[in-house]
Amino acid sequence: MSPTPQIEFRGIAKRFPGVLALDGVSFSVAPGSCHALIGENGAGKSTLGKILAGILTADAGTVLLEGRPIAPDSPLAARALGIAMVHQELAFCPNLSVAENLCLGDLPTRRGGWVDRAALHQRARALLAEIGADLDPARLVGSLSTAQEQLVQIAAAVGTGARVIVMDEPSSSLSAGETHELFRLVRRLLARGITLVYVSHRLEELFALCDTLTVLRDGRHVWTGPIRQTSPGEVVTRMIGRELRVETPAHLAQPPGEELLRVEGLHSPGRFSGIDLSLRAGEVVGLAGLVGAGRSETLQAIFGLDPRATGRVLVRGKPLPLGSVEAALGAGLGLLPEDRKRQGLVLGLTCRENVSLAALPNLSRFGWVRRSEERTRAQHFAGRLRVKAPSIESIVAGLSGGNQQKIALAKWLARSCDVLLIDEPTRGVDVGAKAEIYPLLDELAREGKAILVVSSELPELLGLCRRILVMRAGRLVGEVARADATEAALMRLMAGVETDRAA
Repeated sequence: MSPTPQIEFRGIAKRFPGVLALDGVSFSVAPGSCHALIGENGAGKSTLGKILAGILTADAGTVLLEGRPIAPDSPLAARALGIAMVHQELAFCPNLSVAENLCLGDLPTRRGGWVDRAALHQRARALLAEIGADLDPARLVGSLSTAQEQLVQIAAAVGTGARVIVMDEPSSSLSAGETHELFRLVRRLLARGITLVYVSHRLEELFALCDTLTVLRDGRHVWTGPIRQTSPGEVVTRMIGRELRVETPAHLAQPPGEELLRVEGLHSPGRFSGIDLSLRAGEVVGLAGLVGAGRSETLQAIFGLDPRATGRVLVRGKPLPLGSVEAALGAGLGLLPEDRKRQGLVLGLTCRENVSLAALPNLSRFGWVRRSEERTRAQHFAGRLRVKAPSIESIVAGLSGGNQQKIALAKWLARSCDVLLIDEPTRGVDVGAKAEIYPLLDELAREGKAILVVSSELPELLGLCRRILVMRAGRLVGEVARADATEAALMRLMAGVETDRAA
């Protein structure tokens, strides 16, 4: 007789304005298992996890915990049932410390009701040590990198003592080393008998960690079964309903054009130093490195976001004033940042307003925006990127992470930038959306754009780029041509293995 499922979903439905996010989803999760949940952006994965974690309530259907119906109406209620969630999009108080965020629901106090700071930091250190995170509990969360915030969130979920943990894209911002530590943590949790619902777009993770897999498509349940009985190719086909083809980028067949961007001796105290690089029209160049290598900081300085930066940035041979975003925009530069929610979008605005945000000077006359032209342009670029939204007037905050990323990219396409600085173009994006974004970047390069791409996914750089620059500890340490580029060669440069041997 099979054991009672730890979690069972029966006919779960959830509707948002204009969107049926979940449509009668039913499947079960075995106790002590690592159950993969996969699907394209907008398939309903995060919505289902949020219903389990008490963040959302289902419009129809039943959730059972060990055979008993449950309906948590808040994260606190879910926590009381032994259910926690690690969110894809980070949700902390940035003006509070790591320790305060970790213990926010249960602050240790002394006589008189005052917070016991010593006990607070001791508890936080224990939670961080549990997942192998070396962070100062006194640091403000707002000062952490995205990867560090992700680790703190995992520590918070583990610290609740939950028996069921939903992990929604837990490795989306982690380096290879941090991801390895996450895998070790997952295996320790499974050894304790904790049940994990693991949401990820990275198929290699799912096949390495999970024993069972469920596929959702367009809010419906497609397949559930042992992961050993399927293959990555079959999973992708079930996810997107079609066979996925990977082709060599067409821009590689044409020689690069004129030099559009040159960086000479770019330096920022404590961030990076001695950066020299160039971009030519019609090429996609990768920028690889471990977390903390200075990749994102370099892109920000080129775009004028670092007032302390020194050196030279030239666009078509003309010097660009450093520390001026206005000058960068005027020279035809665009920056797609790593953190789309905090830096790439205005979540309370509509898709139309976000797409046109960077192009408003071209859409205005005497200070008034030409609405019909704005709407036409926004619809064109949202359609080109195949954004899934009820309408162009939908609020961006209500879109899935992958569709938010497409809107953030569409903003720069609408401005017709000649040089695109793209930081993690497919972070939190499913394989189907990646298969749409990659050809788009290839098409932009064929149109003569120059594109500098930062990515933590080496296969992404190997598939997209003509050449790959490697950063380590704030410096450029190598350039690898496409013909010579392998994951092993890039990792050696990123980690400094060759340098160590030479020493």
